[in-house]
Amino acid sequence: MQQIQDVRKEERRADPAASAVPSALRLRPDVRVITFLSLGHLIVDINQGALPAILPFIRDSLSLSYTAVGVMVLVSNLTSSVIQPVFGFFADRQARPWMLPLAVLLAGTGMALLGTAPSYWTVLGLLVVMGLGVSAFHPEAYKTAASAAGDRRATAISWFSVGGNAGSSFGPPLITVLIAAFGLSGSLGMLLPALIMSGVFLLLLPRLRIPQARIEAHEAASRQQKSMPGAVVLLILVVALRSWTQLGFMTFLPFYYIEHLKADPHTVGIPLFVFLATGVLGTVVGGALADRWGARRFMLYSFLVAGPLAVLFLLSKGPLALLWLGLFGGVLISTFTITVVLGQSYLPGNAGLASGLIVGFAIGTGGLAAALLGWIADRFGLLAVLWIAALMPMACFVVTSFLPLPHGERRPAR
Repeated sequence: MQQIQDVRKEERRADPAASAVPSALRLRPDVRVITFLSLGHLIVDINQGALPAILPFIRDSLSLSYTAVGVMVLVSNLTSSVIQPVFGFFADRQARPWMLPLAVLLAGTGMALLGTAPSYWTVLGLLVVMGLGVSAFHPEAYKTAASAAGDRRATAISWFSVGGNAGSSFGPPLITVLIAAFGLSGSLGMLLPALIMSGVFLLLLPRLRIPQARIEAHEAASRQQKSMPGAVVLLILVVALRSWTQLGFMTFLPFYYIEHLKADPHTVGIPLFVFLATGVLGTVVGGALADRWGARRFMLYSFLVAGPLAVLFLLSKGPLALLWLGLFGGVLISTFTITVVLGQSYLPGNAGLASGLIVGFAIGTGGLAAALLGWIADRFGLLAVLWIAALMPMACFVVTSFLPLPHGERRPAR
C-alpha cells in the first residue's frame, strides 16, 4: 500500500479526478505503462489515419461515386466506433490485456489488404476487420491509461493520446509513399508495423498490468463521485458534432486538393499530415491547459477559436492556407482527449464504458455525417461540404456551454 501513501503536497486544480480524491490516494502517472500504450495507439491509428489518403485511389480503381466513398467511411466508423461501448462495458467488468495485441493485428490486416481488394464489397468487409481492431483496442487501453494516470489525468491521458494522434498524422503520408512506390497493392506494407507491435505487446503484456495498489486508489476515488448520465448525453452530442468537422475535413480534404486545387494525387498526404500532426501538439498542450483551467472551460475556448480558423483556411491558398489548416487541426483535435477525461469524470468507476461512449459511439454516430456529406458533395460540390464542416464548431460551442462541471471539480478562478 506504499503507493497509495504517495501524497502530492501541492493542491491540484481543475482535475475532476484529483479534486475529488483524498490526498492519501493521489498517485503519479505510471510513465512506463502509458508509454507502451501510446506506442500501440500509434500503430492502431496509423491504419485508421491512412484511410482518407487511400480513398481517392480506391475510388478511381473501382469507379466509385462520392456517396459510395461516404458509405465506406460510415462503415469504418460504425465498426471502429459505435460498438466501442460494448467493448468498454466488458473492459470494466474484467481486464482482457490479450485484446491489445489482437486488436493491433486486426487493424493492420484490414488496412493492408484494402489495396488488393477486387470489389467494393470486399473493401467494405476489410473495413469491418480494421474497424473491429480499432474498436477493441481503445476501451481496454483507455481504461488502463486512466488507472495509470494518477492525479494528473488530463495530462497523462493526453500523452497516451499523442500516440494515436501521431499515428493518424503519419498514416496519410505513409500510405501515399507506399502507393507511389508499389502501386495500390503497396498498402500491404501497412502489415509490417502491426506485426511488430503485436509481437511487442505479447512480450511485454505482463509488464503492462497495473499494480493492485494503484487500481484500489483509482476505484476508491471513483466511488466518491456520482454518475451524471444527463451530462454524458450532452457530451456525446458535442463529440458527434465535432466529428462532423473532423471527419468532413479528413474525408474530403484530399478530393478538395485534387479536384478543386488541381494538386498531384500523390501529394494529398501533405495537407492531411499538417491537419493531423498539429493535433499531436494540440493534444499535449491541451491536456496541460485543461488540468489548469478545467476541461469544460478549455473546450469552450477551443471551439470558439476553431470555427474562424477553418473559415480562414477555405478563404486562403498556398502556404497561408496550410498555416490556417495546421492551427485549425491543432485547436480542434486538442479537445479529443479532454472529452474522454470529461466523460470518465461524468461516469466514475466506468472508465472503459465512458471511453467507449466518447471515443466510439459518439464519434461513430457523428460518422453518419460522412455518408450525408458524400451525398451533398455529389449534388452541391466539395466546397459546400467543407463549409458545412467549417461552421460546425460553433454548434459545438453552444452545446458545450450547457455542460455542467463534474462533481468535485471547482470552477477555476478567472
